[in-house]
Amino acid sequence: MSAQYKPSTLDGWLQESFGAPVADLYRSTRTPDASAALIRALELRSFLVLAEDQVARVRDRVHQATAADRDLDELSADDLRMDAQWLEAALEARDGYRTALGNLLRSMPPPGQRPQLARTTQQAATTSLPPAIAAPAPQRAGAARARRP
Repeated sequence: MSAQYKPSTLDGWLQESFGAPVADLYRSTRTPDASAALIRALELRSFLVLAEDQVARVRDRVHQATAADRDLDELSADDLRMDAQWLEAALEARDGYRTALGNLLRSMPPPGQRPQLARTTQQAATTSLPPAIAAPAPQRAGAARARRP
């Protein structure tokens, strides 16, 4: 399953920061006017989801290996040491992604001072320039490329 469909521990903060559910945020990145901050935030979120999934898998493996109903002869100190190393690596990755995403979200202006993510289809269909202002197609395309960094 894709990371965009799995929950993360920072989804609430993302939704609050960008003013839309996570699924809508991912859809809005497919538009040409998607903000760089949103794209970076969702990329970090995807990495965070994977790291959190790794933490859960290792935790579940340790719980299974140390379950009360397991035969003690099956318990392996080497396996547990390896799992501890994997858990440490997964936790460090998770913490790093949480920190990076948190720093990005804290650096953003308050929600009321941000431009909207993207216009809705209805707004785009009803908003157009008068014929006297509209540029010919080749000039519009060139102007759009010139504005991008």
